[in-house]
Amino acid sequence: MTHQTHAYHMVNPSPWPLTGALSALLLTSGMIMWFHFNSTTLLTLSMMTNLMTMYQWWRDVVREGTYQGHHTPIVQKGLRYGMILFIVSEVFFFSGFFWAFYHSSLAPTPELGGYWPPTGINPLNPLEVPLLNTSVLLASGVSITWAHHSLMEGNRKQMMQALTITIILGAYFTLLQVSEYFEAPFTISDGIYGSTFFVATGFHGLHVIIGSTFLMACLLRQLYYHFTSKHHFGFEAAAWYWHFVDVVWLFLYVSIYWWGS
Repeated sequence: MTHQTHAYHMVNPSPWPLTGALSALLLTSGMIMWFHFNSTTLLTLSMMTNLMTMYQWWRDVVREGTYQGHHTPIVQKGLRYGMILFIVSEVFFFSGFFWAFYHSSLAPTPELGGYWPPTGINPLNPLEVPLLNTSVLLASGVSITWAHHSLMEGNRKQMMQALTITIILGAYFTLLQVSEYFEAPFTISDGIYGSTFFVATGFHGLHVIIGSTFLMACLLRQLYYHFTSKHHFGFEAAAWYWHFVDVVWLFLYVSIYWWGS
């Protein structure tokens, strides 16, 4: 950074935005091929190129921030704003699903029997697996906060313990969600109830998987001493994301599982 007169990061030319865009196009085309012609060749190829692009792009970002010193305080501030805006966009993403749910449930049409849940739907008991899932995610919120405070205090051992516990709880939540889907007495094709339930909880489940992957990358980086008590935005962003996932689940549980049943 000594050769430039400002604190900003001028990113070097990179092939990864191009390969990322092309692999995303291949991914959508591959899904169409899978849906219409039952061929998974293009889908498999696009998944591989997508994963390779993500790995190499984030590897470059880690190098720039950890080893090359490009992530100055002002660059980190920009990254923070970026992460905040991303989480705001996710809030609007999920608000659309809640809008659909409340629009349908607060004024059920005659086709639904005039009441909610619709005629013929047996909703899941909110005091069984959904309540267990809620306690698991709340516990993971406590453990990720423990990990964050341990990192800020320079306690490497406790940070890794707490982060490992968070990842295990995230995996446990995902397994419980999958088992719930298998045991659900209704499907995604069961009208507006099935579609709002599975789309909202399914996208939340996808976010839990993404967040768990994010945290696993942070655990791997911590193993290689990438984080210090003052320079750890990669972990901080993952913690913010995980807290967002927790809050969305609380809204889902109260709205769809408890009130909606």
